[in-house]
Amino acid sequence: MKVLVADDDPNVCEIIRIYFEQQSIELLEAYDGEAALELVERETPDLVILDVMMPKMDGYEACREILKRYDVPVIMLTAKGDEFDRVLGLELGADDYMTKPFSPRELVARMKAIIRRMQPRQGTTGEEAKAVAYEFEGLSVHPDRREVVSGGERVQLRPKEFDLLAHLAKSPGTVFTREQLLELVWGYDFIGDIRTVDVHVKNVRKKLNQPDREYIHTVWGVGYKFEAPR
Repeated sequence: MKVLVADDDPNVCEIIRIYFEQQSIELLEAYDGEAALELVERETPDLVILDVMMPKMDGYEACREILKRYDVPVIMLTAKGDEFDRVLGLELGADDYMTKPFSPRELVARMKAIIRRMQPRQGTTGEEAKAVAYEFEGLSVHPDRREVVSGGERVQLRPKEFDLLAHLAKSPGTVFTREQLLELVWGYDFIGDIRTVDVHVKNVRKKLNQPDREYIHTVWGVGYKFEAPR
């Protein structure tokens, strides 16, 4: 595994470097957002870890620019415990966040969990591999091609955004709690914030871009369900 860590604090990079060496993880280091962007382009890492507060280009802007160009998982590091900072990173497309000070062991555990979730599932049946598309008025979801067409136009979704939509579309009318969606989409080993579900639902709704149609409905106090417009 090749991982880029962008943090202007050399002590943080040193701690991560020592632990990564023990885990046989290849480490790439950057000390500002611009350097991180250049390294992603040149080295194509498997995962990127971005500190929020960096010179030249902060972690939020770096995250935004990286995800515009590359489909690579991102973990945000922040010294702030404020909910706004955590949610902002998720809304930009980050896969997870950790607040400093953090445990290197937990960081590696989260990295490995993200990588596992992005890999194709093993042992699927022939029927699952063929995966019939879910077709609705104005929307089609193709699990086999991991493709979504909304209003006649193809929609680019992040991996977990697609998985979230596909799980909901597979069972129209079924109400899923946030905890159920966390387990289905992020996996039972996810140790992040349950509000991750809310942020990803918001992102999917925005990307489907059909103001006159709503497919994912909020069930207040419970979770979410998929219903095709009538």
